[in-house]
Parts: sequence; C-alpha cells; structure tokens
Amino acid sequence: MRVPPNAQVTVRSPAKINLGLSVGPPRPDGFHPLATVYQAVALYDDVTATLRDDSAITVEVVGDFAVDVPADDSNLAVRAARMLQVEFDVEEGVDLTIRKTIPVAGGMAGGSTDAAATLVACNRLWGLGLSQSELERIAAELGSDVPFCLVGHTALGRGRGEQVTEVMSRGTFHWVFAIADGGLSTPAVYKELDRLRPLRRVESPEVRPELLSALLSGQSAALAVALSNDMQAAALSLRPELAATLQFGLDQGALAAMISGSGPTCLFLSTDSRRAVDLAVALAESGLCRMVRQAEGPVPGARVLPAPINR
Repeated sequence: MRVPPNAQVTVRSPAKINLGLSVGPPRPDGFHPLATVYQAVALYDDVTATLRDDSAITVEVVGDFAVDVPADDSNLAVRAARMLQVEFDVEEGVDLTIRKTIPVAGGMAGGSTDAAATLVACNRLWGLGLSQSELERIAAELGSDVPFCLVGHTALGRGRGEQVTEVMSRGTFHWVFAIADGGLSTPAVYKELDRLRPLRRVESPEVRPELLSALLSGQSAALAVALSNDMQAAALSLRPELAATLQFGLDQGALAAMISGSGPTCLFLSTDSRRAVDLAVALAESGLCRMVRQAEGPVPGARVLPAPINR
C-alpha cells in the first residue's frame, strides 16, 4: 500500500569508526578482504525523503560539509533510491535532502550512511515493506560500509566489510574526532598500502581476540590497547601532518589515538565525557584540524525519526 502524496520521511543514520581494521592482500577483483570491528557513534546525518508524483529523483545537500558532496546522480544516496526504484518497479520519485554532519572522505562512512538512510526512508515512503535482511542485501551492492550503517551498534565485518555480524559490547565509549582539511580517497589509501608492503607476506585478515574481549568488558583502558588499523601507515604516508594531530591528542591525555578507517579523520578515546570535552577544546584551539566533534558509541543504525506534530 502506497503512502499518501506529499508524504515525508526523515531517517537519522550514524557515522562509523573501525576499532580494528585488518586488511588482506588484494583479491583478483581488486578488492581487499577485510576483518574489521565497526562501531556506530552518535555523529549523525539526517536524510529527508519527500514523495514525488513523477519518477524523478533529486538531492539537495545542506549542513557543515554540503560543499563537499555531489548533488547529482553520482551521489550514493541517489544511487540507493534509484536501485530500489528500478528493482521494485516504483512509479513515484523522491526528493532527498541530506543534512551533513559527518565529514566527507573522512574514514567515517559519510556517504555510506546517507545511502543506508535513503534505503530506510524510501522503503517506508514507497511502502515497499522490505525486511532488514532484504535492505542489507541491497546495501551490500552499494558499498562495503552501507550494510553496517543499517545495523549500527558494534559489529564484525568480513568480506569487503559488507558481511556484518553484531558483536557483544558493554558500556559506552567516549570519542573525540579531529576532522582534517580535505579528504582522502579510499582507493588511493589502499594503493599506498599495497605499495608500502609489496615484499612482505600479507596474512589473511583477522580480528584480534583482545579487541573482542575489551568490548565485552566495557573497559576503555582495555579497548585503548586493543585498537588497530592496518590502513594507518598508508594514510600517514599520504598525509604525514596527521601524525602531529595524533601525538597532540595523546599528549593531552587521550587513552588512544588512531586514524579512522582510511582517514584523514583522527579519533581519540577518552576515559569519560568530561575528559572528552577537555580534549575536544584543546584540539579545537590547536589549529591542527578543520573542526572537532565529540560523540559516544555504540549507537543504533539508520532509523526513522518521528514525524513532527503539527499544532
């Protein structure tokens, strides 16, 4: 059953970080096998989908990083809507408005989370009634991080990262993010990773058992020593100035500092919310980054927000 004309759905979807990211050798198809532990954090993009009575799909991007996002058919959210429209013979179209808070090309799944939000929004808007598993199947065709952005919380990623299984995790972790000027191309970072380790035997990717144990314990100190990212050396090779940002955070009391995914965003783990605020202020005043954000994790994946009450 279709929803009424002019209906509107808003979906909020979180940023992701990789608590552990193990990268194997390139496959014949060019992709690298991964073993990663994702965590969704409370830094969100909102996607509002408004029903059209024709088949057009449009996108408008507003917010902190709007200038960095394409507003045409190359936008991953538009591709997500189009994929649903074609696969399920939807006659209506949709106007998408993306409110960006998550950095673009920052290693935090900014585009992938918008695609996940669009899948959820259009599924509701067009009355498709798709299950979570059906949405995850479609999400995997769009990108490696998109399925996790649907699931959220803390999860193990296999394959290209698109095979997602939830992981037991206790407690709340306090994160600070130093967002760099400019992004880093994920393919470029993978290429640099391969360049840096051509003569070394590259093992099959595995998640460190101590990382899973730390998450189960809920102890920030245990998590701090278990964090890892095979992509970090490549990101630092391409953007060596990021090393100063990481060191600054450690000098200011962060329990751990690491590049987020393929970078260039730097993430810092703090003991509690008060220390996270102190670190965020120090980073903001340091001049080492474009902006600073603070967030807790884990949080749920993409979810529909309640409709506003008209009074």
